[in-house]
Formats: sequence, C-alpha cells, structure tokens
Amino acid sequence: MLAALAMIAGCKANRTDDTRPEAAREFPQAYRPVAAAGDTEFTAEDQRDNLGEAKAVMDLAGTKPGMSVADIGAGEGYYTVRLSERVGTNGRVLAEDIDPSAIQRLGRRVEHERLDNISIRTGTPEDAKLPANSFDRIMMVHMYHEVSEPYAFLWYLRPALKPGGQVVVVDVDRPTEQHGIPPRLLFCEFGALGFRLVQFVSKPELNGYFAAFEVTGNRPAPKDIKPCNTASGKTGTQ
Repeated sequence: MLAALAMIAGCKANRTDDTRPEAAREFPQAYRPVAAAGDTEFTAEDQRDNLGEAKAVMDLAGTKPGMSVADIGAGEGYYTVRLSERVGTNGRVLAEDIDPSAIQRLGRRVEHERLDNISIRTGTPEDAKLPANSFDRIMMVHMYHEVSEPYAFLWYLRPALKPGGQVVVVDVDRPTEQHGIPPRLLFCEFGALGFRLVQFVSKPELNGYFAAFEVTGNRPAPKDIKPCNTASGKTGTQ
C-alpha cells in the first residue's frame, strides 16, 4: 500500500498543468486574480490628450528623440503614435499586442498615417517576443494587471532592455480583478525578477501611478524565482 501511495504521489508531482502556456509552466503561478482584457478602442484619445496623459508619461519616462521604445499591449496605438512622434525619425517604436484584430487595425493606422519608424509584433500572454538588447524604454500602460503569467512574462522581457534601459508601468492602485494592481504587489513581482524601482509618481493626469524599473543583478533561473504569496504583494522572504 505504501508503495502504491508513493507511486500516486509521484504521478501527481510530475503532472504538468496543461491549462497554462507551455512556455510558462516552469515558472511560479501568480497568486492573484487576472483582469479580463480591456477595450482596445481609441475613441477617447482626445480626452486623454486634453488631460495631458501621454505627454506626462513620456516626460516622466525621459523619452527622447533617437530612443528605441517598445509599447506593450499597444491596442489601437494611442501611445504608439505619440511615441513615434517623440522619438523621431532616428528612433524606433515596436508596438506589441496579443490580439490579432487589434494588431490588424493598428497596422492599418500606421500605414494610413505613414509612420515609418513603427514596427508591429504579435506576442503571447507569457512572452512579448521582444528582441534582446534592443530598447531604451519598455512601456506597459494600463495593461500589466492583465498579464496572467507575470513571472514568465518579466523573465522573457528582461533581456530586451539595453544597458541602463527601463521598464515603465502605468496602472491604478486597486485589485487586479478591478483592472488595477496595488503598488506593493507590482514592486514584489518585479523584484522577484531582479528589477529595482527607480521612480514612482502619482498624478491626476495619469489616472493612476507611474513606476519605472531598472535591471539589477543576474536574471534568476525560473526555479529560483520566489513568488509573491499574497495578492497584496508579499514574498516568502519578506
């Protein structure tokens, strides 16, 4: 009987969770609910511009002409087109999204507006598929709370930064299932992948907060990642 129980336990230990993407299965799961994907339409762009949202975010991020910037979860391209203007003809913007229909509409917009410094890429929920050592800034605006595999996502994302590059997150301080993420949880998840917070600002025009992170130390092996074990952001080492 003991031998049979040991065999059953061994089978359970070796069983893989086939509900998760294969590329994420060696990483810890997030201890938080995940918000459903938000609306990608850009009908409110004038309202956002009137508040000065994009300018405030790009200014805080130190976005300058000639930079290479990735816009993750680009949707219909509100930030993509404004980043294109900011970085200029000598800069580059890569717009990424996991929604094929949003990618198609963004492609038509880029072509219609003849924005030659923009390229477009389709990612997956666990991997934005960014080229290594390529970006001065990686922007995630009001979308990080929708990432269902944050440890895998950030692990694959990290090598895409150039030396001194930053990942910028704009989000809202509320539970993830309500389309936001508490700052403490955000800091915890990024910290688990060896990111260091370098700037944190809350402003009305952002409709939330701005956080910027830099890489520190070596990228941990997936098995060594210490997940945040509460939805408010606490690791087993805290």
